[in-house]
Amino acid sequence: MLPIRSRLPRLAAFRTRRYSSPWLQNQSKPDLSHVQSTHPRLDLGFFKRYARWCFLASSGIGLTLLSAAVATHLWIEKVEFVPESDENCIEWEWDVEAERWGQSEHGGTDPSLGFMARFGLRSAWLEHYWTSPGTLKQAKPPNRVTPFDHVTTAVERRLETTRNFLDGVLDVALSKESAGLLRPQTATDIFIRRADISERMGTRAGLSDALYDLQRVWSRLPAKGPLASRVALKLGDLNFRLGDSDNALAWWARCIQMTTSSRPSTQAAPPTLTIPSSPPSSPAEQRVLASALVSLSAFYATSGQLRQARDLEESALDLLRSIRFPDSSSPATAPQILHSLYILHRTSLLSVHLAEVLYALKNPPAVSIKRLSQAAQSSEQVAFALAGLPLIHPKAPGSKVPHPPSPHASLLPEYSRSPSMKKPAKSLIRDARRSAMEAWNLLGVLHEGRGDIKSLQTSLDCYERALGWAGLATSGDGKTGEGILEVEWNALQANYSRIREALRAKVTEGQG
Repeated sequence: MLPIRSRLPRLAAFRTRRYSSPWLQNQSKPDLSHVQSTHPRLDLGFFKRYARWCFLASSGIGLTLLSAAVATHLWIEKVEFVPESDENCIEWEWDVEAERWGQSEHGGTDPSLGFMARFGLRSAWLEHYWTSPGTLKQAKPPNRVTPFDHVTTAVERRLETTRNFLDGVLDVALSKESAGLLRPQTATDIFIRRADISERMGTRAGLSDALYDLQRVWSRLPAKGPLASRVALKLGDLNFRLGDSDNALAWWARCIQMTTSSRPSTQAAPPTLTIPSSPPSSPAEQRVLASALVSLSAFYATSGQLRQARDLEESALDLLRSIRFPDSSSPATAPQILHSLYILHRTSLLSVHLAEVLYALKNPPAVSIKRLSQAAQSSEQVAFALAGLPLIHPKAPGSKVPHPPSPHASLLPEYSRSPSMKKPAKSLIRDARRSAMEAWNLLGVLHEGRGDIKSLQTSLDCYERALGWAGLATSGDGKTGEGILEVEWNALQANYSRIREALRAKVTEGQG
C-alpha cells in the first residue's frame, strides 16, 4: 500500500480531470442562445394578451353602460311618458294638469321630432328628476336678449343642464313645425316645460325667461280651456314676482273670467276683476280658480290694500266652501279625494291670509286665533290624508290627542304611482306641511302676546308643533322637511327657545 504522500498527486489529478462525455458537457454548459432568442417573442406575446384583455374589458364596460343607457331611455319612454288611462283621473281632469314633455297622443315622445330631439327630451327629463341638484355654479343668462343680461346669477347645475337640453330640442321642434312636419302641441309642451325650469331657478333672469316663454305659449293657444286659464294664472304670478302689479292683476282677472265663463277672453281688453258668485263645474277650473284667489289675496295683503284683501278673502272662502262633491254610496276615489284636499288646502291658505289681515286691521286677537286654528287643522288634515295617517294619535285612539307631525312621511301608493297625480300630490303635501308650520307659528306669536303663564305654555306648544312640521327629527338632528329653508327653521327654533326661557323665568318668579 502506498504511503499517503504518494497518493496526493493522484487525488489532485482526479479532481482536475475533465470528463469527455458529450452528454455531461452539454449538461454542464447549457445553450443559452436558445433561451435568449425567445425573450422578444415572450414579450410580444405578453403585450398581445394584455391588449386583448384590455379590449375585452373595455368592450364589456362599454356594452354595459350602453345597455344601461338604452334601458333607462326605454323606461322613460314606456313608463314615465305613458298616457293617463285611469278613468277616474280623467273624470276629475287630473290628466290635463300632468306634465307633458312633448308626448304624442299614445304616449312616448313625439316621433316627428326625430331621434336626436327625442333623445334630448328624455335626457332633459332624466337630468331634472334623476340627477342630484349639484353645487351652485355661476351661470350666465340664456342666449335670448333680456333686460337682465348683465346679471350673473347662481343656479343649480341640473336646472341649467335641463334647460340646455330643452333649448336644443325646441330649436328642432320649431324648425319642423314651420315646415309643417310637427303638431303644434309638441312645441307648446316644450315651451311650458322650459318655462317651468326657468322659474325653478329662482333668479330674476329665470323669471323673465319663464314669462317670455309663457307669453309665446299664450299666443299659440285659444283663449279658453283649462290649459289657457292655467297659463294666464302663471303669467299673473310671474308678473307679480317681477314687480309688475298692473299686468299681474290683468292676467288674474282674465284667468278668473275664463274659469267662470264659456266665452273666450280677449287679449286686447282684459276683463274687470270680479269674484264669481258660483264655482265652475269643471274640476280643473275649480282648482285654477282657487289658486288664482290665493294669489290675489297675497297681492292685496302684501301691497297694503287690507280692506280689499279682507273682502276678497271672505268672498273666496264662501265660494270655495260652496263647492259640492257628488254624493255616492261607494267610497270616494283617490282622484276625488285629491281634488277635495286641494280645495281644502286653498281654503287653509286663505284663512291664514285673513287672520293676518284681521290682526293688521286691529281686530281682537281671538278672531285671528280662531282663523289660524281652522287653517292649522285643515292643513294637517291634508298632510295626514295624503300620507295615509290618522288624525288622532295611534297610541290614544279614544282621546282627542292629535297625531304627531309627519314632515317626512311618504305619499300613499295610489298617488305616488299615478302618472297624473304624483306631481300635484307631492306638491300638495309639501305645501300643506308648510302652511301647517306657518299657522302654528302665527298662533304661537298671538298667544305669546298675552304674556301670562297659561298663554306662554300654549305658545310653547304651538312653536313645538310648528317645529315638528318644519322637520325636527326625533333624534334632534334638526333635519328640515322639503320646502323648509334653514333660516326659517332657525327662526322657529329661536322662538321656541325664547318662550321656553321666558316660561321658566315666570315659574321661578312665581315660586319665589
